[in-house]
Amino acid sequence: MNERCARSLAGGASTSGRASQHFAPLVRAPAAAQPRHRASRRGLTVQVRAAATVVERPFWQNLPWFSTQRDAYEQLQMEMGYCNIRQQYSPELVRQRAIGSPKAFVALMGRGTQIGTEVGRFLFALWADGLSGQADDSVTVKKRATELRDLLTRLGPTFIKAGQVLANRPDILREDYMNELCVLQDDVPPFADEQAFGLIEASLGRPLGEVFSSISERPIAAASLGQVYKAVLRDTGEEVAVKVQRPGVEPLIFRDIFIFRTLGSFINGWSLRRLGCNAELIVDEFGEKLLEELDYVQEARNILDFYANFEGDPLVKIPWVRRDLSGPQVLVMEWIDGIRCTDVDAIKASGLDLPSFIRTGVVSGLRQLLEFGLFHGDPHPGNIFALRDGRIAYVDFGNVAELSQSNKEILIDAVVHAVNKDYPGMAGDFIKLGFLAQGTNVQPLVPALEKIWADSLGQSLADFNFRTVTSKFNELVYQYPIRIPERYSLVIRSLLTQEGICLTLNPEFHFLEVAYPYVARRLLTDEDPALRSRLVQVLFSDNRFQWDRLENLLRLAKEGIGGPGGVGAAALPGGLDLSATVTDGARVVLLDDELRRQLLRAFTEDDRLHVEELARLFRMVQSDIDMPRMVQSGVRQLPTLARQLALGWSDKVLAS
Repeated sequence: MNERCARSLAGGASTSGRASQHFAPLVRAPAAAQPRHRASRRGLTVQVRAAATVVERPFWQNLPWFSTQRDAYEQLQMEMGYCNIRQQYSPELVRQRAIGSPKAFVALMGRGTQIGTEVGRFLFALWADGLSGQADDSVTVKKRATELRDLLTRLGPTFIKAGQVLANRPDILREDYMNELCVLQDDVPPFADEQAFGLIEASLGRPLGEVFSSISERPIAAASLGQVYKAVLRDTGEEVAVKVQRPGVEPLIFRDIFIFRTLGSFINGWSLRRLGCNAELIVDEFGEKLLEELDYVQEARNILDFYANFEGDPLVKIPWVRRDLSGPQVLVMEWIDGIRCTDVDAIKASGLDLPSFIRTGVVSGLRQLLEFGLFHGDPHPGNIFALRDGRIAYVDFGNVAELSQSNKEILIDAVVHAVNKDYPGMAGDFIKLGFLAQGTNVQPLVPALEKIWADSLGQSLADFNFRTVTSKFNELVYQYPIRIPERYSLVIRSLLTQEGICLTLNPEFHFLEVAYPYVARRLLTDEDPALRSRLVQVLFSDNRFQWDRLENLLRLAKEGIGGPGGVGAAALPGGLDLSATVTDGARVVLLDDELRRQLLRAFTEDDRLHVEELARLFRMVQSDIDMPRMVQSGVRQLPTLARQLALGWSDKVLAS
């Protein structure tokens, strides 16, 4: 998407395998424990509110339009089963920070006046366009979109971030405005170096010279939330990036979020009726992610999690972080000396294999989404580097999102339904994903989805790209009450950005030609029962076994698909071991009567035995099955299998 060069360094964060030298790994609380934590927080909030009623509050805190409604926030928490990241945000916290004191209230009034004046001028211009009949004129629309981008830049970091979010929210903004906001720059003039060095020393608790043998006199880059300096550690001689938060940015952001939420409460009824989305919920989603980006302690935790996920991967570099030198407003991490991922000439000059680098980037992105569930929310070109040893390096982990197992399964369901061209199933997934409200009639959506998918897929996989699908989907959200939850907005942005980077490196690149081999291998070899059940769904369509789909999956998983310029032609690293798949498949077939009947019907379809297909499949996989391992696994599972068969048989006897 937009190439925010300076922001990449100012946002860049890091970790490494050497992290254990400085601190013990941090372990996340189990996902199952999270609802209890959230419930206790809500209970605590209720107690705090009840206690607060006893104390007489300043008059401005009792004004009706400054009241705090939690309905949207509670809905967000219900949807937040995907996210284990520590949460700071709550409507009560925002209210307290925005109007909790006379000084804060005066500052809020001043900020509100500034925003009202600036936004009022822009809205007046739009109103005048409507009166003159130029509201839909392409030149006028382009002019207003540019004015909106400039307006958001002038209003500061919260509005810059809001613009970047709106650039990926077709359910809120029309496409021509979205395209203009895609180039919204996060670059701002740096604040004074003396002030920055003072903040760093205050965080360290000692003079800069005791920690760094040298530090750049000027920031290497500056962004709306902070700026970064390059330094050398005195104790190890390692080069580091020192990221320091812009002073005064946190109170400003709390004021802006409070104003957004107050406005959201005013227009919520209209937005629900006309747009099908909850304005307060959108503000809560935005505020939660923005406060996470402000918390450098949380960013350090994100880095550690990314390092743990990619530990042992020879193709991915996650830089290390010095948490002992970091704090809420200062982050010290490894300096990445790499090549910007869209610098084609520099990558070629370094001797790197461009197709292999592209495939590494695509697969590492897919692993984040489908394997780990923890993914980089802003993988723009300034946050991804090519290292001279062939690895891909990520920086800037402030914007990170997490998908729960259930949400990953729903995404896989959507992929399975798309592969099977099950458009009613795809429409139902919209409700499960939170795009549509529970109880929505999805039948009118089915023909639209079928047309979008057919047009986007074209004649072959080579014709498919996410940009086309997203463009057509943008039109759909204005015809139906669709709201895109923030987590999936980040997923969409991540995929679009990665595809854009790959197209920059190779204009003939086709995302699915690289992505399908990875997805095929996951479906065939992953031990997750949920993925195994999805594999069955892929292989059966209209109660008929799809021999060609199984052969295609095996071919993709073994070899990849050759593409223009050799993209994806190389074999995937490591052998394809189907031993566990075959063993588990045999166990499932023995235990599942319906599946066993389906496979028998598949073997005898069309009044013939499909011996030729079975022989062809065996020839394809015989080198990928470790027979001794498979036999050992079968012997180990034999007692459990016998017990399950006996229980199943007894249940049938009792039922009869």
